[in-house]
Amino acid sequence: MIEKFKLAKYEVMFKAGSDGLILPPYKGSTLRGGFGNAFQRIVCAQRRRSCTGCLLKTSCPYVYIFETTPTPEAKVLRNYEAIARPFIIEPPLDSRTHYGPGELLVFNLIIIGKAIDYLPYFIVSFKELEKLGMGKGRKGFELHEIRAVNVLTGQKEAVYGSPDYMIKPLKLQITGADILSRPSAGRDQISLIFKTMTRLKFANEFVEKIEFHVLIRNLLRRISSLAYFHHNWEIEADFSGLIERAAKVEIIKDNTHWVDWERYSSRQDNRINLGGVVGEVTYSGDLAEFMSLLQLGQYTHVGKGAVFGMGGYEFLVEKSHLFSSNQSSS
Repeated sequence: MIEKFKLAKYEVMFKAGSDGLILPPYKGSTLRGGFGNAFQRIVCAQRRRSCTGCLLKTSCPYVYIFETTPTPEAKVLRNYEAIARPFIIEPPLDSRTHYGPGELLVFNLIIIGKAIDYLPYFIVSFKELEKLGMGKGRKGFELHEIRAVNVLTGQKEAVYGSPDYMIKPLKLQITGADILSRPSAGRDQISLIFKTMTRLKFANEFVEKIEFHVLIRNLLRRISSLAYFHHNWEIEADFSGLIERAAKVEIIKDNTHWVDWERYSSRQDNRINLGGVVGEVTYSGDLAEFMSLLQLGQYTHVGKGAVFGMGGYEFLVEKSHLFSSNQSSS
């Protein structure tokens, strides 16, 4: 089901300028917002605030990356106003708010499918963000280094940095087939840790308890959208049957809780509530057919706000139910 899926991960390092950096405890929204503004500045030929009605919309890199919408000929999901974006910014998980001069802010960038070829745009946008500044007071920083990361082996190679500060065409990308080739166990019981606030909807409501079928519904929705619109292929699976069987998987331990968070949206000129579930949950049942989806979901995230790094989870490694000994940090 996921063999042809492609993704690439990069470790991005910003070095704080002479005035340091002041950032919020959860940095995903700040990084995404600044990056988006910088990206639009470097590619928008019309200098428009809104892309609606722009004659260049169908060929614009900014629209494809940040405002992905279904084309008229799309066979599925064409009634969606927006499609899952082909990138994820994974902020550091600590709540640190101050970086002194010269200190490094390190975060991850995951790029999916066709968007991997847009890496130079991402790097140039980070360089543009240097000029704009970031965080409280829009303080300056330097794009210090970017490394490609193989999420399965941990191998890292520099794609941008000293001494020449040239972009090197290294991706270390992986496919769904690579993920499926890794050994796995624990197919009757698994524990997941939701590391960042996870917002999953069921029956038009955000849930505070993540039942297994709710997780699978949201993974199917997100991954099928990423496959169709950013890989040009449609996942062929019995979605209804998968969800029906997922409903038989039970929660046997739930140590999750809801965390409130809000961010400011410059587009809406308003503060938006974006809380979600964090913590550990253990599921028990016939899990074998869901493993490929769960494995891939570690890297695609799940639910609302994934581009900010929300909906990030990983398998809890236990001696009795070892799943993946090479899970990368986010």
